[in-house]
Amino acid sequence: MRRPAVAERRFVTVDGNEAAANIAHLCSEVMAIYPITPSSNLGEMADAWAAAGRKNIFGTVPHVVEMQSEAGAAGAVHGSLQGGALSATFTASQGLLLMIPNMYKIAGELTPAVFHVTARTVATHALSIFGDHSDVMACRATGFALLASGSVQEAQDMALIAHAATVKASVPFLHFYDGFRTSHEVSKIEQLTEDDVKAMIDLDAVNRHRERAMSPERPVLRGTAQNPDVFFQAREACNPYYQKTPQIVQEVMDQFGELVGRKYHLFDYVGAPDAERVVVVMGSGCGVVEEAVDKLVEDGEKVGMIKVRLYRPFAGEAFVKALPKTVKKIAVLDRTKEPGAVCEPLHADVIAAIAEYWAGVHGGAAPQIVGGRFGLSSKEFTPAMAAGVFAELTKDAPKNHFVVGIVDDVTGNSIDYDPNFNTEKDDVVRAVFFGLGSDGTVSANRSSVKIIGENTPNYAQGYFVYDSRKAGSMTTSHVRFSPRPIKGSYLVHRANFVACHQFHFLERIDVLSMAEPGATFLLNSPFGPDEVWDKIPAEVQKQIIDKKLKFYVVDAYTVAKKAELGVRINTVMQTCFFALAQVIPTDQAITEIKEMIKKTYGKKGGGIIVERNNKAVDMALESLHEVKVPGEVTSKIHMVPAVPEDSPEFVKDVLGMMIAYRGDDLPVSKLPSDGTFPTGTTKYEKRSIALEIPIWDPKICIQCGLCSLVCPHAAIRMKVFDPSAVSDAPETFQTAECRGKEFPGMLTTIQVAPDDCTGCAVCVNVCPAKDKEVAKHKAIDMLPKLDHLEAERAN
Repeated sequence: MRRPAVAERRFVTVDGNEAAANIAHLCSEVMAIYPITPSSNLGEMADAWAAAGRKNIFGTVPHVVEMQSEAGAAGAVHGSLQGGALSATFTASQGLLLMIPNMYKIAGELTPAVFHVTARTVATHALSIFGDHSDVMACRATGFALLASGSVQEAQDMALIAHAATVKASVPFLHFYDGFRTSHEVSKIEQLTEDDVKAMIDLDAVNRHRERAMSPERPVLRGTAQNPDVFFQAREACNPYYQKTPQIVQEVMDQFGELVGRKYHLFDYVGAPDAERVVVVMGSGCGVVEEAVDKLVEDGEKVGMIKVRLYRPFAGEAFVKALPKTVKKIAVLDRTKEPGAVCEPLHADVIAAIAEYWAGVHGGAAPQIVGGRFGLSSKEFTPAMAAGVFAELTKDAPKNHFVVGIVDDVTGNSIDYDPNFNTEKDDVVRAVFFGLGSDGTVSANRSSVKIIGENTPNYAQGYFVYDSRKAGSMTTSHVRFSPRPIKGSYLVHRANFVACHQFHFLERIDVLSMAEPGATFLLNSPFGPDEVWDKIPAEVQKQIIDKKLKFYVVDAYTVAKKAELGVRINTVMQTCFFALAQVIPTDQAITEIKEMIKKTYGKKGGGIIVERNNKAVDMALESLHEVKVPGEVTSKIHMVPAVPEDSPEFVKDVLGMMIAYRGDDLPVSKLPSDGTFPTGTTKYEKRSIALEIPIWDPKICIQCGLCSLVCPHAAIRMKVFDPSAVSDAPETFQTAECRGKEFPGMLTTIQVAPDDCTGCAVCVNVCPAKDKEVAKHKAIDMLPKLDHLEAERAN
């Protein structure tokens, strides 16, 4: 087989979903879809490509159909498979559970197919859109082969291996990777060519599948009802297919390695050849554990790890052969929880494999095996935590059924780890950006990752933490640029660049906690370099001084306004990042940013949008200033508590921590075991996200009350009251005589809650009262929040 030259392939920067969807589109003739987070854009991309006429490797445009539910999508796939079409679908979580009945049928009829799954938490005590393996584990008994990917590169490669293996094995495949952590991570990968995909798909096997199609020309009966006399025997008749599947998958992996150069095995071992302690894991945790193994082996420790690729059928003998015969203790990490089970699924499989095959493969005493849980609902999992698992294995009696990454003070299952354990090199750019949903921060950082990944030899990784409320809530972008491939998928905890795109975050969120000494801090500030110091909280000043941070400010909103971009500050902040981080020369960065602007906005808004963004880029550097940091804390401003001091105990102890983005620090005992929360607690959260808030002018107000009526968050209220009620009101509190005849002698006011207002301006838009002397002045005007915040809070 001819291996294409490396030059024939190209490096691209994509997320895990695009990497997998590209392969699915090339290998499929029918794709039935139904959206569910975080797999929605898999189907959306396939649908868009089909609509654009993009063909698969067979020279036809795949037929993409959106069904009424995930159950319908699985049923459509089942039907198209019986018609002889190569078919696929995409789903996650409860959506996958709805497919299970059809999955049993598809597998029972030995039909090749691929379901691409962004493994996501199944709703239990609460719903979660984030990732773990609870949905996939619910499918173990369906008869589908389960193939795991641990990175964006693997999401592409394993997708192709799944499509290639399924037609050879006549066993359907569920190809899965971790929801959000892999599905939405943007990374630099080597993209497979269409010729690569063609070389991997066995057309003879494809033809065999098509020949099994149900057709009036070759009538057969399939899907009968069977009685006790024959069902058992017929069920066992599929055994040879499942016995051959692991070998077929390994042969396909070997074929892929010869073609592309990346070698995969059913179980890949990494670490010391004479390791005594081994961790077994699958999914995105693999890269994290590998980083810890590399560091520990470098330090002289005898440790290693097994990456599980093919989870079903579980090839026990191949697993044992992958282990060093020197291993004495094994820790198995499961990213799921099965309450009431003796142990979690992967842990159980490892125990069974060791019991059955160790003596025949290695002989001697079998290693001790413990298991633990990690990373449920995308809970952060770091190399430090992985090192903690290895440290636990040094004990004479390591804890079994442990949890890592949380504090379990109820059942005492958590293990300790050293959070200062670090695997990252000094030459890696590690940046964190705090933005507001819909302000363009995430888009800008995706663009930056793409610029570096596709225009330099560096490797790039971007991961974006979204609040479930999306627009108007905080987003945190974690970005890495490295001269070496980036193995681990975890958040940046030691940033050498921190950018805060919203000035008001400083009073409520500790954005500098992850800044390492000497890091650069970029702040979007309405205050210039000479006045900003005393406008930031004392706690922030102290960190800047103690950590010797380099401090820069830019008034991005003013720049965006001058460039007619509204509140979209992404290109401004992106330009400043490249100027300060110097990942590439500034001139080159500006050229690449402008080229990306042209690609992104050229078709959407034509030349006007491109021109405005280019203007913002040019103005950004002129507005970027370094702040001279004094040697002492001088601010009289302090960070405010997440919730008021008089809040109920549960609000202060639990919701307050969550609101302050410190929910990871909560121990198990603080959370309700059945997921029951008190109601009416949103009133305690003061997000204060508006840039401008409505300010009332009682002189021209007609007291119609429309502003209060239309406010979507009830953040502006109209009240009528006796004059005695405001005898001790603040001087800034405004009132007017009530015009209503039924309220003689009463006063009225229209008051905004400045920390609840989102700045949508609906109240101003609906206000009918206009000043006859001052143009554009109404009874309510949107004015800069910072100029009025203190007074309106008092009011």
